[in-house]
Amino acid sequence: MLTETAYAKVNLALHVRRRREDGYHDLESLFAFVDRGDVLSAAPRADGGLSLTISGPFAQGLDSGAHNLVMRAAQSLQSVCPERSRGTYAQGPSTSLGNSGGVRDDASGQLGANLHLTKNLPVASGIGGGSADAAAALRLLNRLWGCNLTDRALCVIGETLGSDIPACVISQSLRVEGRGEALEPLDLPGLSGIPILLVNPGIPLGTAPVFRGWDQVDRGPLDTSSLQAVISSGRNDLEAPARALVPEIADVLERLRSTPGVTLSRMSGSGATCFALYDSPAARATAEQALAAEYPAWWLMSGMLR
Repeated sequence: MLTETAYAKVNLALHVRRRREDGYHDLESLFAFVDRGDVLSAAPRADGGLSLTISGPFAQGLDSGAHNLVMRAAQSLQSVCPERSRGTYAQGPSTSLGNSGGVRDDASGQLGANLHLTKNLPVASGIGGGSADAAAALRLLNRLWGCNLTDRALCVIGETLGSDIPACVISQSLRVEGRGEALEPLDLPGLSGIPILLVNPGIPLGTAPVFRGWDQVDRGPLDTSSLQAVISSGRNDLEAPARALVPEIADVLERLRSTPGVTLSRMSGSGATCFALYDSPAARATAEQALAAEYPAWWLMSGMLR
């Protein structure tokens, strides 16, 4: 059995520039990824089938059937995996086990897997969620099945499933433009390893109504020339419409910004999860302990930026 982390995504800044004729929005965003998230595991199965089970604190109510993004990602990869015609499983990207140690389905020649998702991240919360899970499925099954596909090829598959999935396949800091398909890797000095605290007030928030509430005012481009530029001049243009739908977001941000050692606090994506970056792990730990005691209904997760 192999495992893969579906890393939580945060938008350190999110500028909405315009609404396009196709209904999508042109965005400029800086994606960063936390070193924690959901966990996906997979074991090969001999009949070429696919199954998904889900556990964890946010598993309740999730559909594990064919419409789940993890299953859709698995089906998409299954249809194009170069190993499919041979019916062999591999331990890694370049090692084929064949009949000596793998599992073979001579009848169909199709690769299959039993998948299990441990859902640690809240649903509809602006931190990747299903997109990160689908991306983890592509990375994981690419290894399990020995498909040998590059990240670029996995991103092409991911783009057919959702706008954020290609970025989540890479799961490194990225400047993202368009509706999410234009990705530029960014290595901003000082970004990797920053302590981060994620906080959600416990209220799910759908993306579509938040975008519908955007006031359609273009407030200018995103400067990603440095981390300081992102902190000082970046923003999240979806915060106002999200706060109109979930006023508790304002409470979370106000409390985070009052904690000692915080260097940046914003809402991530379309909300309702907010984040704070800290100048030290000790400051983050102190903030986490205080918030957990004061607001037991809030969801908190601490980590480091990858």
